[in-house]
Amino acid sequence: MKKILFLLLLCPVFLLGQGMWLPLLLEKQNEKDMRAMGMKLKADDLYHAINPSIKDAICLFDGGCTGEMISGEGLLLTNHHCGFDAIQQLSTLENNYVDNGYWAKDRATELPAPGVTATFVVRMEDVTIMALQSITEGMSERDRQAQIDKNLAQIRVNTKKEKWEEIVIRPFYNGNQYYLFVVQTFRDLRFVGAPPSSIGKFGADTDNWVWPRHTGDFSLFRVYADSMGRPAEYSTKNLPYRPRHFLPISLDGVAEGDFSMVYGFPGRTDEYLTEAAVRQVGEVLDPAKVALRDRALKTMDGFMRKDPSVKIAYIAKYVSIANAWKKWLGEMQGLKTYKALEKKAAYEAEFTRRVDNSADLKYRFGNLLPRLRQLYADIEPYALARDYYFEACVRNTEALPQAGALNSVVDIFEKNGETMAFNKQKELLTAFEGFYKDFRPEVDEAVLAGLLEMFATNAQPEWGGNFVKEEANKHGSYTALSAYLFKNSVIPHREKLTALLGERSTKVVEAIRNDPMWKFWKTLSDLYQGKVQPKLQELQPQINLLQRQYMAAQMEVFKEKRFFPDANSTLRVTYGKVRGFSPRDAVQYEFQTDLDGVMEKYIPGDYEFDVPQKLIELWKAKNYGPYATSDGRLPVAFIGTNHTTGGNSGSPALDAKGNLIGLNFDRVWEGTMSDLNYDPAICRNIMVDARYVLFIIDKFGGAGHLLKEMKLVHPKKK
Repeated sequence: MKKILFLLLLCPVFLLGQGMWLPLLLEKQNEKDMRAMGMKLKADDLYHAINPSIKDAICLFDGGCTGEMISGEGLLLTNHHCGFDAIQQLSTLENNYVDNGYWAKDRATELPAPGVTATFVVRMEDVTIMALQSITEGMSERDRQAQIDKNLAQIRVNTKKEKWEEIVIRPFYNGNQYYLFVVQTFRDLRFVGAPPSSIGKFGADTDNWVWPRHTGDFSLFRVYADSMGRPAEYSTKNLPYRPRHFLPISLDGVAEGDFSMVYGFPGRTDEYLTEAAVRQVGEVLDPAKVALRDRALKTMDGFMRKDPSVKIAYIAKYVSIANAWKKWLGEMQGLKTYKALEKKAAYEAEFTRRVDNSADLKYRFGNLLPRLRQLYADIEPYALARDYYFEACVRNTEALPQAGALNSVVDIFEKNGETMAFNKQKELLTAFEGFYKDFRPEVDEAVLAGLLEMFATNAQPEWGGNFVKEEANKHGSYTALSAYLFKNSVIPHREKLTALLGERSTKVVEAIRNDPMWKFWKTLSDLYQGKVQPKLQELQPQINLLQRQYMAAQMEVFKEKRFFPDANSTLRVTYGKVRGFSPRDAVQYEFQTDLDGVMEKYIPGDYEFDVPQKLIELWKAKNYGPYATSDGRLPVAFIGTNHTTGGNSGSPALDAKGNLIGLNFDRVWEGTMSDLNYDPAICRNIMVDARYVLFIIDKFGGAGHLLKEMKLVHPKKK
């Protein structure tokens, strides 16, 4: 009975589709389960190396998100936040597409988006045997990787591909398996349309990671190809790409309990870490990073509330810092509330029991967990020092890290002479132009003062804590120390630094070496690189080796369990159910939001919760067209149990027949622990309802002509 209960504890998530599965292996691993949950397709419909399949409609968008084809003429749908950089770069004061949105009236008014790419997977192959050829157990990690790199190079040479295709090979299961992807990357993408940020980013930071959500997070691009349908650089002669498959869009929407899939390129998960590793993240590293970012965010917020110009300059930085801060908060709470550590401990206890019951397994795996526990204990102070250094001195402050950029001039001057150093100075002049655009010294000075105080209080004395504390005492306080650095350094002063970088390198190098902020940075950098980084470089490879062995051991010991590979920015399918959830006692969230909820949150003039007047008018008139529910509501977003992470932004949410029902863009705050410990009770992904996307394009944007090239269907009426 205890064994049965353990297996139920171990495997229930698969009943709701936990995992990010390789499309190549769906027929073998998942098809039966997916069809039992309601899927009407076959595995070959989702992935086929030769015949058209749904995988041909899915692309890696701009290197970090997912996009999908929604017409036979190259129309691409992704998130608003995924296309935001391109939208921002294309905007001007006269044509502000960020604030006002944009809808191309025809192909001629589609705007070229330089640098934006769409990468499609042509096929994938298991190349594990070839990748691990000549690998032996006694190899050092360095020798092992050198041999693997040699093997992969030979695989690339031997793999047949077209000249416009590329080969990508990635490790899976902590390096126990390798898969090859033949891909093609299109580089002529054009901006077709997006709602204003008041719709596309509605709720902004306040609603980030939060349910209920009311964000119309989508944008439209078009992929162009040469006359043969192949990738090509931008040209007016290029034609809209005709994909092998594009996604029909359902007008029927979703109901509680409906089967759903998310197809995309998830970035990174660590589902198979030990209890010791997860404990370190949730109880040591996350709290430190959260505390430091909390201090930085509160300081920024104080300045942003007092001065609208500072708010404009810092809102993107603030959101970027707050995104991970809020995610880590949810991760910490989720791990604790849903007893992730206890579950990991129970899992490891069963692993140990099975290993101990077999002489062979005990000989090979008996010491894995004790060694990993010891190594995590050994690395903990260094990992914490790393996070304090980077969070306090690199990631959340602006001027201090620029000393590192200036240091490159010193290094090049010492190694290569004045000519090469002067070339670097010219590069930095261009780079610093972008840096100063939204830089406010008074804000950064206050942020640095607070972070240095926390660093000095919490960092190991010999690794920089004492140095910062002594410097603060010398000047009277951390505030005075920061003020001294900002007043006397050239870095915070645009005109001074620009003038300096135009001088001869001998003068520039001398000035840098005498600059107080550079000297302060150099001392901290040298302490980190001399005392912390070497130990990390010593211990982390040992952990990686044992984690790879532990991963292989789990797959051998738990033969009844299906193991999906951790996310690594490769094409995956995850599946589950449309479902609400209860995050805490007496709180129950429904699975869907609607436009009434947008208006409940509406705050005139607020940068997060203002909405366009036209949307208000459409809401008042209930002018929803064919996109309303049967009871006259306009759906905005819904949630499901699909296992997603960063990189799944823009991924299509598909119904049982492969029709587009939504667009993935976020997760609920209570379930952000899913990168380490997915729990179907609490982990939910958030999706824009496809009907809201169509409504905004058609009724709000007046771009109904775009719908004419889509395939709109009623799958529930058949």
